[in-house]
Amino acid sequence: VASGRTIPGWLVKRFAAPVRRDLDALMERAPLDLRVNRLKTSRESVLGDLADLAPEPIDTAPNAVRLPPDSDVLTTDAYRDGRVEIQDLGSQLICQASGAQPGMTVLDLCAGAGGKTLSLAALMQNRGRLIAADTDRRRLNQLPDRAERAGATIAETLLLDPGKEAEALSALAGQCDIVVVDAPCSGTGTWRRNPETRWRLTPKRLEAVTALQTRLLDLAATMVAPGGRIVYAVCSLLDEEGAGQIDRFLTGHAGWTAMPHEGP
Repeated sequence: VASGRTIPGWLVKRFAAPVRRDLDALMERAPLDLRVNRLKTSRESVLGDLADLAPEPIDTAPNAVRLPPDSDVLTTDAYRDGRVEIQDLGSQLICQASGAQPGMTVLDLCAGAGGKTLSLAALMQNRGRLIAADTDRRRLNQLPDRAERAGATIAETLLLDPGKEAEALSALAGQCDIVVVDAPCSGTGTWRRNPETRWRLTPKRLEAVTALQTRLLDLAATMVAPGGRIVYAVCSLLDEEGAGQIDRFLTGHAGWTAMPHEGP
């Protein structure tokens, strides 16, 4: 069990017992994961192109390749040409779980700089409608250049006004086959990459992000067409941000059911 010297004591107590038993793993160095861009190439090709960096395929995701930490992928032709994107395995699995298909209408509600948007565009084979929405103008403005490099021609951006998201999204109400909600969170699942954030998190901050997650899930429900789905994810190991949010949502929204992800 990690001590309060490596993780704030108040936070250790919030983790479920199975997580507490292995918290020290969060202090280890994170690998470098890539997503193969199927709009431009195949995983077999990328493994050959990056052979000098010792890439390894990841069996749990069909487009995932893992490199040793600190590999200099940014200078490779594969990266510059948009054949690969730096994307953690977890983010790739979120998109894979969405079931996005060509011809769908898909909303990436918390798109940020668009990493998952690009992955969704590849799954949709550039056919359909794909909206990347966020309240962060600086991050969202990174997407057009990234989309051009990746050849993701269907990605469109929509800047939202915090607290007034429903107004900007009104034309999409009840129209989306899939709404992806990779919600703002405590970031407890990202400590291997951002170890300093464990000391920035406070009980008040955690309360604020869980309230925001609840609001975003409620908003997402209004965007989904009959028979559609919400894909909810957080970079957190706290039940109150994950399973607890899903339980709350299902209690307050009749007709919805949780669907387990069955893998590739």
